Amino acid sequence: MKKKLLALLMGTSLVLAACGGGDEAKDKPAEGGTTTTADAGDAAKLYENKCSSCHGQNLEGGVGPSLEKVGGKLDQAGIEKIITEGKGAMPAGLLQGEEASKVASWLAEKK
Repeated sequence: MKKKLLALLMGTSLVLAACGGGDEAKDKPAEGGTTTTADAGDAAKLYENKCSSCHGQNLEGGVGPSLEKVGGKLDQAGIEKIITEGKGAMPAGLLQGEEASKVASWLAEKK
């Protein structure tokens, strides 16, 4: 019974973390017309906004596995495939296109 409750709690936490807050006001450019959120393309900021809730602020892992040395195990293409298609409990499509490529390239350097 405890295992089922823990699995339900972890699954719910993962889904809620993956969905994010969706505060639309954050995504709109400021008065100056440019945005400083993850949409600007900074790989570390994208990771922080979309991945760190499961993989940790410092890539140390948590609900998801550690990514501290992921570049020693997978190349950029392999990492990008997991980001876009998902794997195990990780949902597909949290990042797509250029954002997925930038984060994959950044993570591939972690060896």
